[in-house]
Amino acid sequence: MQGHKRILGSDAVRRMLCWLGAQYIRFVHATGRWSVVRGDVPQALWERGEPFILCFWHGRLLMMPYCWNRRVAIHMLISQHRDGQIIARTVGHFGIHAIAGSSKRGGAGALRAMLKALQAGECVGITPDGPRGPRMRASDGIVSVARLAGVPVVPATFAVDRRKVLGSWDRFVVAWPFARGVLVWGEPITVERDADDAAIEAARARVETALNAITAEADGLVGASPIEPAPTGTEEAAP
Repeated sequence: MQGHKRILGSDAVRRMLCWLGAQYIRFVHATGRWSVVRGDVPQALWERGEPFILCFWHGRLLMMPYCWNRRVAIHMLISQHRDGQIIARTVGHFGIHAIAGSSKRGGAGALRAMLKALQAGECVGITPDGPRGPRMRASDGIVSVARLAGVPVVPATFAVDRRKVLGSWDRFVVAWPFARGVLVWGEPITVERDADDAAIEAARARVETALNAITAEADGLVGASPIEPAPTGTEEAAP
């Protein structure tokens, strides 16, 4: 274990792993047969130059760089933890910028950075069950950002028919090459600027319900077994 930590502690090794990870994602996409469902939803916002918050579950992170229009700037909220920074470097190969922080560490600075990006007309990406879960249960942080910035939340996900589901807290989906895959978008979810606590909770529930619905839809479209959300009231944590 100590040797494993020393290896990952090397910046050169982390850079190489991130590069390899990006190449794997590219290979999976290049060898797969992909379709997009409701791609007109983000396209309309991109064409009008309207910023929004992209949201997807942590376990569906791997292929999400390919849901995005590379001509549109996006800033992804990613944990300051070492694993989070590996993710940040990996998605950086696809032109995705990182905002370091979470609800536990760097939250205030991350919130300022997200609001600044959205006010500049750029988009922000958030995994509302990350970085520690519970799996597929949305926190209210994403709704608070949407309310303060006055922008909609747009859910998205992916699914493949050839995959490995890891035993991690988020049931991370590793897509295999030569798979049939689908990227599915949901409809925008708006949050009123004057939303009270009850309205914020209702919006949070809408985000969670919408994400779970399109994730189940995506799995169904490729014939994959559905992954269930964590039972309500549980507190999962990343190992």
